[in-house]
Parts: sequence; structure tokens; C-alpha cells
Amino acid sequence: DHGFTPTAIAARLTYLSVPESLQGAMAAGLLGGGSRFLGVTEDTARFLADALAGERTAHGGALPSDDEAWDAAATAAVARCRAEGRLVPGLGHPVHKQGDPRTPRLIAIARAEGLHGPHLQLFEAVGRVSERTLGKRLPLNGAGVCGAALADLGLPVELLRGFALLARAAGLLGQLAEERRSPLAGTIYASVDRNAHYVDPRIDGDPLTP
Repeated sequence: DHGFTPTAIAARLTYLSVPESLQGAMAAGLLGGGSRFLGVTEDTARFLADALAGERTAHGGALPSDDEAWDAAATAAVARCRAEGRLVPGLGHPVHKQGDPRTPRLIAIARAEGLHGPHLQLFEAVGRVSERTLGKRLPLNGAGVCGAALADLGLPVELLRGFALLARAAGLLGQLAEERRSPLAGTIYASVDRNAHYVDPRIDGDPLTP
């Protein structure tokens, strides 16, 4: 469970509106899986796969053989991403600002199982170079390391968001179970309603307003 993320709130509010449809509430939460929540697993894997493809093209099919070379590849990938105006996926976390505890554990499992492949190696290198490349410290997050690990398993990148959704489904079910026992959706709705400040649309020069 990831707490009161937008996906969890959407599921709870939908359940408030349609309590006879558990599946509708679950679906509402899952529909919120995108680039900011849940989609990071797929986005990170795609970012890493594209960078690895570039490395192979540039070096006759070869990949870096030591940390220094991996760091150079990571620096180039991060720089390209930022030059295109995109955020580097898999970096940062709203709670685990000093380090996501899931990341080293998942990397350790991959090593122990002999599945520590190029996606994870490049992802670790991104973590090493990100501070000097981006100018701020952003830890590697759990969603990103999942994308790297699943890509190293050989799973298609375009399916990886589905794996994140499978995991989030369990969390949403927990949220809805709690909503049944200790309802909060009504309070969330009332809070938004009470604190909404309506603005005359003519103030913004809406051309559709007479």
C-alpha cells in the first residue's frame, strides 16, 4: 500500500459514490496509473533500454565492462533526457528522501539469484552520477528498480506497467477494506467541497462568457 495517493483517493471516492461496485472502485484507482504514479516502473525500463541500445550501437554491440564506463553511459543518458526536457525516471521519492529501503534489497535479491543484468547495472550508475549531473541528490526509488529488474528478466517493456498495476491492485483492495470499516471518503469529499473557492470565469477573460 502506498498511502493516500491520488489512485487510492480515487478508489475511495468511487466507492463512496457506487458502494455496490467494488470492481468499479478498483478500476477507478487503477486508471490513475501513469507517468507520476505507477508508470515509473515502465518508464524507467524504457529509459534504460533505450540507453543500452544506444550504447550497443555506439560500441559495436558491446556494453560497459566496469563502473567507470557504466557511469559515463549513465551520465550521457541522463544528459540526453534532461536536454529533451524530460525528468529522469526512477529518481526521487516523496517519503524516502535519503534513500528508498526497497532499492538495495531488490538489487541484492537480483545479485543472489544471478539476475543482476545490464538494466540494473545502468540504473545503479544513474544513482551514482545523478547528483553531480542534476545538481541535487535524488535516491533511486523502488518503482524504478522494479522496472530495471523486470527488464533484466527479459519481460517486454510495454507490459511492465501491468506488473505495477497488479501490485497496486492489492494496495487498493486494502484501502477499500479500510474504507468499509472506517470510512474517510465522505470526509475527503466534504473537505474539498468546503474549501473550493469559485472564481467568476469572466475574470479570466473566458471568450465563451458573455
